[in-house]
Order: sequence, then C-alpha cells, then structure tokens
Amino acid sequence: MAKSIGKYFIAIVPEGEIQQKATDLKLMLKEDFNLKYALKSPAHVTLKMPFNWNEAKESKLIDLLTGFCQDQQPFQLKFSGFDKFGKRVIFIKIKENPTLSSFQIGLSKFCKTNLNLVEELSDRAYHPHMTLAFKDLKEIRFAEYWDFIKKQKFEAEQVVQDIALLKRIEGRWVVVSRFQLNGKHSSAT
Repeated sequence: MAKSIGKYFIAIVPEGEIQQKATDLKLMLKEDFNLKYALKSPAHVTLKMPFNWNEAKESKLIDLLTGFCQDQQPFQLKFSGFDKFGKRVIFIKIKENPTLSSFQIGLSKFCKTNLNLVEELSDRAYHPHMTLAFKDLKEIRFAEYWDFIKKQKFEAEQVVQDIALLKRIEGRWVVVSRFQLNGKHSSAT
C-alpha cells in the first residue's frame, strides 16, 4: 500500500472576535479586488511553515505536539495595524514579543529534532504576522490594495492558550487539532 502524504502546518489560530475581524478584512479584499487566496485558511500566525507528513502517522504527530506543548505556558499576543512584504503580501502586524519568539525557536528546534523536519529560512528569520492577502496580488494594482487596507483599523490582543495543527484538505487548510499550552489536546473534527 502506498503512503498517503498529507500537507500540514502549525500556527496560532485565533478564535472569536479576532478571527472574525481578520476574516471580514479578507472578505472585503475579495469583494473589492477579487483577492481570495488567503481565504483558503483561517486567519493565523504561522509557527512552522507547511511540511509533508505520512497521514497514517498523523496520530503520532499529534502525540508529539501534545508532548511539546505540555511544558509551554500561555502568552500575550498583540495585533496592531498593517504592513506588507514588498508587493507580495499584506498582513496584520504583530507587536514585537520575546515570548512568542522564544516559543517559535523552541518549536522549530523540536520540529527538527523530534519530527525530522528540515529547518527552513523562515524558521531562522521568523517574522510573525497574520496574512490578509498573498499569491493573487497583482503588482500593478498593489497601491490600490494598500491604500484600501491602510484606511482600516485592527487593534486586538489575546492570551495564546493553544496552537493548532492545520491540514490541507481538498485545497483548503483546516484545523485538525488544537494543543493547549499545558499539554492537553483537543480534536478539532
């Protein structure tokens, strides 16, 4: 039987009002500019970029991530305004946060050591953000997109109490598990 390889990533996926406000902004960008690629996933702050994993061993991945989160503590996260990466990505800014940086470094090391995942440039040059638009941005119209988004407001904060494992299912990213930052695991299905 052939291995079935799934695509996964690890992120902070806010719930409630923060998720709704970010999704509303994505929907406005879709409505006004037909930018829809970012709607393929819930609003999130990536901690580990997408990686391949044998789906038959998904429960092992969940167990390992549960173990990692067991010794982690909740931390504060502040979202404030917008920024961009060149003319490629528009995002909600995350206020500088040493606890988040330490958490991500620890997760990156864990992924390399315990999950045998390759350490990528994004693991070493981490720039936390919550993407609103990417991939389908057109350089010629970027000034329009940017003028629109910078007129909006986004200020929010939350205590990060869990991280999520997302899986690509039928072209969309879906939360399949959440891991409490005290070692508890809850299935999202």
